[in-house]
Amino acid sequence: MNQINREDMLEITRRMTLKRNCFDRIAGAYLDRDGFVDGTFNKNFRQLSLPDQQKNLDIAKTIPFSETNVALKEYVFSGEEKKPGSVWQLLCALRECELKNDALLDVFYEVFGEKYPASGDYAVYFFHGNYDVPRKAKDKESLWESEEVYRFLICAVCPVSGDYEPGMPVCGFMFPAFKDRGPDNGRIQVFEADPARPHRDFLNLILPVSAYIL
Repeated sequence: MNQINREDMLEITRRMTLKRNCFDRIAGAYLDRDGFVDGTFNKNFRQLSLPDQQKNLDIAKTIPFSETNVALKEYVFSGEEKKPGSVWQLLCALRECELKNDALLDVFYEVFGEKYPASGDYAVYFFHGNYDVPRKAKDKESLWESEEVYRFLICAVCPVSGDYEPGMPVCGFMFPAFKDRGPDNGRIQVFEADPARPHRDFLNLILPVSAYIL
């Protein structure tokens, strides 16, 4: 497990407001406690109503804004975890298609539903974001010129009640990791709302090898 720079996470969350929104797409699935999908959605984030945008921004930014290196921890994918057919490969494909491939999303929901032990109905939310990372001068002041674009996914697992009304995330992740102010495809930043009671099956799904040696 590696240390996360808190300033990097704050830099990302500053782009998760209505005025500075970095998300262009949101997708997700509603699952029952047995892991069966009840329904899915896939929408242009900016076409949501402003109240719905705000509600979903609050869900998404819970992950990077959580307590760094306590509730949000960084892990490195092993070579074994990058093999064809792995969750890592699926996440790379979802990022590459910018969440526009429903077939890939359905594969993730199916795998997730099989592995995740739930005590009630829940939702899996995916967000795709783009952040133009500004260059920084030697005095660490940001310059206007963009150095590169950080394209990333946030996944949030939330309990639901009533008419698919989501609560706040209990676990989730950001991929690829935002490391040294840029993307690192070999790392993932995993969120646990209650670090004292981690969702081991969730971690095992993402890191089937590394999770056993943590």
